[in-house]
Order: sequence, then C-alpha cells, then structure tokens
Amino acid sequence: MLDHIGFPVADFQRSRDFYLAVLRPLGYGLVMEVGPDQGADGWHAGFGKPGRPQFWINGGEPIQGRLHVAFMAQDQEQVDRFYAAALGAGAFDNGAPGLRPHYHPNYYGAFVIDPDGHNVEAVCHAPK
Repeated sequence: MLDHIGFPVADFQRSRDFYLAVLRPLGYGLVMEVGPDQGADGWHAGFGKPGRPQFWINGGEPIQGRLHVAFMAQDQEQVDRFYAAALGAGAFDNGAPGLRPHYHPNYYGAFVIDPDGHNVEAVCHAPK
C-alpha cells in the first residue's frame, strides 16, 4: 500500500546516525541525502535497499505524539540484531524480541523508542 513514508525529527544528525545503525542489521542503508543546495527545505535522508529509499527523515519541527513504524526483517535473527543495535545506539526498550502470538503464531518482533519518542519495530512473519 505505501510507497514511502517520512517525518521530521528534532535533531537530524542524531536521528540519521540512529537509523543508520538500527537499519543496518535489517539490510537497509542510507540510500540518499538531499539538502538545501538541491532545493529541499533542510536536510532529508532516505533509507532502504540500494536504489530505493522508502523511509525518510528530515530536520524540522518534530511531530507531536508517538508514531509507530515497523520494519520488515527476513528472519528472527535480524530482529534480534536490530534490537541490540537500537539499544546500542541509545534507544529505549519498548518490548524485547519475541513471539507475539496475539497477532499471529509466527509474529516475531522487537520494539524500541527512538530519539524523538517514536515506537520503532522490527518484525518477522516467517516461521523459525
């Protein structure tokens, strides 16, 4: 359904570094940065698979409230590595890696709170 999503963050460089660290274990990286010299209103960073930025952050006035973003993991080990990387990058725990059978029997996810207070998840739907 979604092609891409983006939202403003309070501290662009801090959030850029955070997402670079936590998305790496899932196989995603920094695909593109667009700055004021390219017509953007401030700095924007797009993350995803090579050539395909799908998750964007930009500097600016952060949104109010808590956003929830879930990133797809290939397997449960990627979820575990995401969680460890996120905590290492300064995230707060919001749900350790594990099965969430109330969603469905194979739902394996981990949840953290990012630098702006958003609930960020990595999830695998495949059986172990």
